[in-house]
Amino acid sequence: MKAMILAAGEGRRLRPLTATTPKPMLKVKGIPLIERLVSQLKTAGITDIVINLFHLGDQIERFLQDGHRLGVRISYSREAGALETGGGIVQALPLLGDAPFAIVNGDNYTDFDFARLPQDLGTDLAHLVLANRPAWREKGDFVVTRSNDGGCRVRSRGDDQVYCGIAVVAPALFTTPPPTPFSWNVLMFEAVQAGRVSGQIHTGAWLDISTPEQYESVR
Repeated sequence: MKAMILAAGEGRRLRPLTATTPKPMLKVKGIPLIERLVSQLKTAGITDIVINLFHLGDQIERFLQDGHRLGVRISYSREAGALETGGGIVQALPLLGDAPFAIVNGDNYTDFDFARLPQDLGTDLAHLVLANRPAWREKGDFVVTRSNDGGCRVRSRGDDQVYCGIAVVAPALFTTPPPTPFSWNVLMFEAVQAGRVSGQIHTGAWLDISTPEQYESVR
């Protein structure tokens, strides 16, 4: 399975930190967030990685290069303008192939084991990694029905669980995308309404670093 790391965002809420450094290059214990994610994917056996670039993306490409140093193969999808997550994925589809692929937000700090992601979605269009709504989130994203095997079906929008910025998606989800730029959440919620999204609950560490306060708490 291939993976795509979403790394093109401007990180506006993290300014001034992101005025000169792309958010995925912010360091925790001396290691850039994106290097940590690449290493975690590699440990899980996911070694073919696509990264989209826009805001200060040349810094990411200079640092990671072709991925050889970290034991992976990295391809880049360079965006001339801000396409948002959905538009960025659509542009990168030729690099991702016809099989389901993983999506990981480049601002993710987590101990999630990517080997737990499903390789096959069956008739589903997406599989989401979710967490119980943390105290610092005023609202959640989804309501789920849990199964005996530890998985779940994502049933509707709601406040119980939050999306962790980690998913497996089928290319078919993007067959008829809305005009770019757009968030891939639009298609995610449509697939949930159609009953074609599975999930799993992650109970370990996870934080999407969106503010200076969150970054400081992770550091």
